[in-house]
Amino acid sequence: MAIKQTAGRDNLGDLAPVFAHLNDDVLFGEVWSREDSLSLHDRSMVTCAALMAQGLFPQLESHIALAKKNGVTRDEMVEIVTQLAFYAGWPKAWSAFGIVRKVYGDDATEPAPVHGPFELGEPADGPNFTGHAWLQMLGGLPAAGAGNVTFDRGCYNRWHTHPKGQILLVTAGHGWEQQEGRPPHELHAGDVVVCPPNVRHWHGAAADSTLTHIAITPTGEDGSVVDWQEFLDQTEYDKLNA
Repeated sequence: MAIKQTAGRDNLGDLAPVFAHLNDDVLFGEVWSREDSLSLHDRSMVTCAALMAQGLFPQLESHIALAKKNGVTRDEMVEIVTQLAFYAGWPKAWSAFGIVRKVYGDDATEPAPVHGPFELGEPADGPNFTGHAWLQMLGGLPAAGAGNVTFDRGCYNRWHTHPKGQILLVTAGHGWEQQEGRPPHELHAGDVVVCPPNVRHWHGAAADSTLTHIAITPTGEDGSVVDWQEFLDQTEYDKLNA
């Protein structure tokens, strides 16, 4: 799921409003959003390759960071740069590797998010998550939908309610879920969570593990599925992971 881009308006809206519009609404709003033609993962790989080949390193750094969000792994990015070194130039590869190290860090063994039996899906980052998350919709009916949701390490969502409740089927990783008035409890693969209608809860990954669950969410009478509220206090989350 493509995230609405505002970088053009944020940085150039006062200077070049037409350019900002084309960047945010056309390039990202229309071209990048055509996920049925090419996934965000693959679009990021192509874009990073093009920017490295031209030596456009400030833009490359931004797009490598975006590629990480779009599920491009450190190993994949290293392989892209290695391949292009023979076509775009050795000095460009050296510069690009410095950016890869900066964005992905030095830990070459950091695993990609574990996403259970279904595809990782597209980034679902946004104001309702503390970090990176991915969503792969599995289908649905007019009365309910099902999605495979993966939380990156340390990522959790806001307190929220569902008008008809929600069922979570945990398929991979380790995390937490809490319903208001109850203590938090750990989640592991095989666990099932039933949240009653209009009961506040939050859920997400542990600090040292990704978490994947299938979320089955019925649709309310008015067509709504969730009411987002405030975040859990970070200190409370940190205590769980101490």
